[in-house]
Amino acid sequence: MSKPALRLRSWPLTVLYYLLPLGALRPLSRVGWRPVSRVALYKSVPTRLLSRAWGRLNQVELPHWLRRPVYSLYIWTFGVNMKEAAVEDLHHYRNLSEFFRRKLKPQARPVCGLHSVISPSDGKILNFGQVKNCEVEQVKGVTYSLESFLGPRIPTEDLPFSPATSCGSFRSQLVTREGNELYHCVIYLAPGDYHCFHSPTDWTVSHRRHFPGSLMSVNPGMARWIKELFCHNERVVLTGDWKHGFFSLTAVGATNVGSIRIYFDQDLHTNSPRYSKGSYNDFSFVTHTNKEGIPMRKGEHLGEFNLGSTIVLIFEAPKDFNFKLKAGQKIRFGEALGSL
Repeated sequence: MSKPALRLRSWPLTVLYYLLPLGALRPLSRVGWRPVSRVALYKSVPTRLLSRAWGRLNQVELPHWLRRPVYSLYIWTFGVNMKEAAVEDLHHYRNLSEFFRRKLKPQARPVCGLHSVISPSDGKILNFGQVKNCEVEQVKGVTYSLESFLGPRIPTEDLPFSPATSCGSFRSQLVTREGNELYHCVIYLAPGDYHCFHSPTDWTVSHRRHFPGSLMSVNPGMARWIKELFCHNERVVLTGDWKHGFFSLTAVGATNVGSIRIYFDQDLHTNSPRYSKGSYNDFSFVTHTNKEGIPMRKGEHLGEFNLGSTIVLIFEAPKDFNFKLKAGQKIRFGEALGSL
């Protein structure tokens, strides 16, 4: 039997191996069979297809009488606080998508004016701190490559020479000012959280890079399980500059969150049926008529997810930048992340 055929036939056995009592399929090991790893088994699930199906289901208009029981179940399951919603009447939301993307009352999230960087969303702080050795922690003890996550800083076709690929050279492309350091912050949005995200500071967005990819779950348990999870998943990287140099915000997709929307980017289309693994699409907001890009004010609406997901901030700042956070804490949009 060929290796592909043997591998194919091993999938049903692997599922049984993890479902049945321990040792039930142990006799198969005598003939050389080994179960596929849990990670490989999970990666084989067609999460992009499932997410597109979920997205279409979200658009189906619910009968008026069914809206309250469906949304009430979701509110109870995920602890949603509807008193903060701009519209509290559950009958107002025609489908699940409208409910997920509900707006908040203006006074529900005051924006902190005393600190230079605020939380762009509601969520849970997974990790934060200085970027060391060009590795970023997705959760404590589990890292991913900064260059794999952001992609090359400068397109190689625009350079008169082949760019160096060492960690130091890539970091030097991001840190533009002497004495600055590179910082990161990872915020996980649970399904019950407010799904919109906002500008974390005053900055100018000059470039968008869209990585089509997998749509695996990004909950903290999965992030501990799969190395470089954020580099595998579909994501939209916005890069630009703030008063201290380089600044980026990345919206990472997840299972059932194929839809990532950036309000000022009408050309962005996520979770498309076809994509090449490892590919990315670039778009520049700098044009002949707009020499700088898209200016964003702190707290301004930036985009939204269709369910929970993850926001990753990577930026440069002076060495005396301090985070006002604790790993694992809950945070809300508008609250301080850190300042000088």
